[in-house]
Amino acid sequence: MGALHRIGRLAQKNARCVVHRRVSDGGADPHGRLSVTVVDDANGLAAFLSLLDDPIVEELWINAPGKVFVARDGRSELTPIVLSATDVRDLVERLLRTSGRRVDLSHPFVDAMLDDGSRLHVVIPDITREHWSVNIRRFVVRARTLNDLVGLGVLSRAASGFLDAAVICGLNVVVAGGTQSGKTTFLNALLGSVPAAERIVSCEEVFEIQLDAADWVAMQTRDAGLEGTGEIALRRLVREALRMRPTRLVVGEVRQSEALDLLIAMNSGMPAMATLHANSAREAITKLCTLPLLAGDNISADFVVPTVAGCVDLVVHLSTDAAGRRGVREIAAVSGRVESGVIEVGELFADRGAGLERGRAMVPHADRFARFGFDVQRLVDPGRAA
Repeated sequence: MGALHRIGRLAQKNARCVVHRRVSDGGADPHGRLSVTVVDDANGLAAFLSLLDDPIVEELWINAPGKVFVARDGRSELTPIVLSATDVRDLVERLLRTSGRRVDLSHPFVDAMLDDGSRLHVVIPDITREHWSVNIRRFVVRARTLNDLVGLGVLSRAASGFLDAAVICGLNVVVAGGTQSGKTTFLNALLGSVPAAERIVSCEEVFEIQLDAADWVAMQTRDAGLEGTGEIALRRLVREALRMRPTRLVVGEVRQSEALDLLIAMNSGMPAMATLHANSAREAITKLCTLPLLAGDNISADFVVPTVAGCVDLVVHLSTDAAGRRGVREIAAVSGRVESGVIEVGELFADRGAGLERGRAMVPHADRFARFGFDVQRLVDPGRAA
């Protein structure tokens, strides 16, 4: 049982109901209707934590003690739950006990994984204006394979078959998209196609990747201690991972100069996967050409741009539509060609409103697919090949 659910059960033992008169902008409701919020005598957390029993709750967040939000099926809503400032602090303190991380004036941010797999993020004043900001992101759908994503409507059958083969052949794949677009879930599914004999080493800010692989080492970053020492950044993890005899490198959420170390690993022949915030496949490539420049003044675009062109093979772009549905909008191929400092990116599959359809781009490294026994034409266009 996870930390959240343990706290929730303890809170519910002494729960009571507080009746509030519902008010509108003009004052008290003339009909005298009442709203009921469940709170707890000891810590006021029962109502908040009871939301974790809802199987479709994806995320909960607190902007202020009286502003508690929840997201279901990609849509967010304000709940009637009202906590106190003490309740919020008590919640954070209890959750962090199992994480080994802390939040205080010297460390006003904390990002931690809870023992039920949820991700906790907290920011405190004076970084925030007045109240503690708390986010708890849950992993409601745990797609283990690309076929699982097909069943969820995220991916087409043809695109799934192609990506499965691309992973087996060792192509370098970047999964891009916005916040809550499903990047980590998609990365998990991609890793389900890695052959069982391979050794996977993953590097993340906070543990999120969940695999069934037998030969897998997962590493996460570490904050500085009370003395201001002991910090382990993501870039350090990537470098250390290369000393651990991996046959597949995975970097969760490339944000800064670790992009350089990822490119160097790819350039050495190490098959790799990573996630990245970007609004399109083209923007993901542009960002990968920019982030390595943060590593130092001696790193130039003259080195980075051709390295990205030669290392990255595929970009999978995901997004969430107005109804909250997540899906793959584009699978792009990087040809390796550069003209006037711009890397050529073409559409292998694209969703123009009717689902993923075959684009005009050529499949990169077709010879590699052939060596592994795959018919490229049948993979990208199974109907026509048949």
